[in-house]
Amino acid sequence: MAEGDAPTRKAPAQKFGQGFLLDSWYFAALSSELKRGKLQRYELLGEPVLLGRQRDGGVYALKDICPHRAAPLSAGKLKRECDGRESVECPYHGWRFSTDEGVCTTVPSLVDNQAMEVERIRVRRYPVAESQGMVFVWISSDPRFAGEPPEAPPVFPGVVGGAPKLVDRMVFDSHIDHAVVGLMDPAHGPYVHQQWWWRSAKSQHEKAKKFEPREAGFAMVRHEPSKNSRAYAVLGGEPLTEITFRLPGLRWEHVTVGKRQVLSLTCLTPMDENRTRITQIMWSDHPAFVLLRPLIRKAARIFLRQDAAMVNLQNEGLRYDPALLWVDDADRQAKWYQQLKREWAASRAEGRAFRNPVEPAVLKWRS
Repeated sequence: MAEGDAPTRKAPAQKFGQGFLLDSWYFAALSSELKRGKLQRYELLGEPVLLGRQRDGGVYALKDICPHRAAPLSAGKLKRECDGRESVECPYHGWRFSTDEGVCTTVPSLVDNQAMEVERIRVRRYPVAESQGMVFVWISSDPRFAGEPPEAPPVFPGVVGGAPKLVDRMVFDSHIDHAVVGLMDPAHGPYVHQQWWWRSAKSQHEKAKKFEPREAGFAMVRHEPSKNSRAYAVLGGEPLTEITFRLPGLRWEHVTVGKRQVLSLTCLTPMDENRTRITQIMWSDHPAFVLLRPLIRKAARIFLRQDAAMVNLQNEGLRYDPALLWVDDADRQAKWYQQLKREWAASRAEGRAFRNPVEPAVLKWRS
């Protein structure tokens, strides 16, 4: 190391199924769910987070624990200070914290001759942003981080047709790592998702799909859907689909049929080490999502719950902490995910640009 150079930190090693990816945007909620003046509690990466919308429309995120006696601030009220700024009032003793910085503004129990620098008391503030009707929270590796994130939240193709046509949610009883590789796994379909309108265990064909690196992830590049994937038939025409994964836990399928589009976005948000919130959102300007909306909603709900049932079944084996066997090419995406996580952590620890470890490849499997 040259004289004067700052030493670099080494990224801590993380075992698969443990820990979280930091210094990243996590999906938290739909914009429509945050009402003006309402305080809402979420769990993100093992932290209680208060999400709210100010009366002027801006969103904010604070740690949902009052530093005085640990009461949840989300059980309090949104107040306006004399200078016009808004603050959250704790329901226990009335301490107030500004929504923009998390700085304490009021300790009502103090009397005139009691000196206390209340502005030195803070609750953690999380950077928060709205994009395409969604709310994202930046989780920094430094709890004291008070600046702006170095990058904007992700932007997705195919957010068309106004409000989402479908929103479904579930909590998987698993670490985000297991949830991610389960949803990106290409070989489980004939066994977990057996419906007449999709495919059966007997309907299996050899697949060969081209993959390319993408921002903080990779994509199965645009192609015609497999012949044994019957659900695409409702779209008519000649659909083309592209499936993309991006850290920390975003997977989306963008389908085009001529000028029409369908976007199915799955957001995986870790609540803690053993629970992951799955939010599935679909947008489309295709007429099928008007005519067949109840059927499409039902099919999507069935799919997600079948995956959840398999996660619960898998947990029976995972509680013994076995070594896992990854098979090429069917499990290559799972391997890429682990490589991406390691590189993300290393680039942040070493203060350098992220270098995507994924190389273009054609993967083959049978499903």
